Amino acid sequence: MLQQRRNNLDKDFIIIGQGIAGSVLSLSLIKAGYSVTVINQPTLSSSSKVAGGIWNPIVFKRLTKSWMADELVPELISFYEYWEQQFNTSLICKRKIIKPFTEEQEKNLWVKKSLDKDIENVFLDKETYENYQLDENYQVKSYSKVLQAGNLDVPKFLECTKEYIKQSHTYLEEHFDYHQLDVSPTQVRYKSVSASHIIFCEGHLISKNPYFNWIPMKPAKGETLTIESQHINLNNDIFNKGFFIMPIGNNLFKVGATYEWNDLNDLPTEKAKQELIAKINAVISSPYKIISHEAGVRPSVIDRRPVIGAHPVYKHIYVFNGLGTKAVMIAPYFAKQFVGYLQNKANIDSDVNSDRFL
Repeated sequence: MLQQRRNNLDKDFIIIGQGIAGSVLSLSLIKAGYSVTVINQPTLSSSSKVAGGIWNPIVFKRLTKSWMADELVPELISFYEYWEQQFNTSLICKRKIIKPFTEEQEKNLWVKKSLDKDIENVFLDKETYENYQLDENYQVKSYSKVLQAGNLDVPKFLECTKEYIKQSHTYLEEHFDYHQLDVSPTQVRYKSVSASHIIFCEGHLISKNPYFNWIPMKPAKGETLTIESQHINLNNDIFNKGFFIMPIGNNLFKVGATYEWNDLNDLPTEKAKQELIAKINAVISSPYKIISHEAGVRPSVIDRRPVIGAHPVYKHIYVFNGLGTKAVMIAPYFAKQFVGYLQNKANIDSDVNSDRFL
């Protein structure tokens, strides 16, 4: 739990990593009145740098609500809209997701689920539609839409957060050397920086962290393409048919994403590129140009839940990690809960508490 920072210490918190997890947590702590030093090595592999930033409250496979969607969606909207005001820029785009039906049975299930009181009028459009012209030659014959979805402009959010922290706190761009962390019963010191607490948000690289390498991670590499086309007709919606096509402005579209559990580096591969091209070509027959190809590693835990909490021995060393593919959606809610826990005002949900692995 949070102890008052002593006068001789530089900061309340040292935070390691400035992906989505580290950024959202840093801002949440700053908003709560705490001082932070963020240490981030921008050259390290990170899924945040290449993420589409999409939040989707529906699990398509079963047409059920995504885990904790009722709690997560309102909190993410509140969080990012607050920081849009602080940064004086737009960060999120509220969108609908076009979901084609591949067979009549799938359409019938959608209609049934959309009338379910648990989902009704909240996340599933009750209407079904016909004949959506995705491009000049491809027509979606039958489809509906997911409501209350959208995306965060992740690169802009990370850059704005970095500059905001630099203004009134401390931001260090360097490799974090675990061997130079000095831990005493009441504080931590890293090189010349002292603090009451340290929180690790370093993504899948936590497997190399001597304090938390016991957490059973199951990272997954993901790759995306950015393409340019004047022929794709999506307006503000996201198209999803086992992969996504999302307009990002100026006739550019983000396309993704792949999953790979063995080749865990941040180098784009020809295999993933060809996989995405095949998926694009299945629905887009008009000309397009590949602008960029990116890769990152998602920090997923073996049970697909975040991992948040204190070290079993050093109670002022914490982890906030494992947000996986849904970091944009998950981070605001659990950062708020985590700050409440640090202030002795809330408990960490048992589903995400790191002590579940002890």
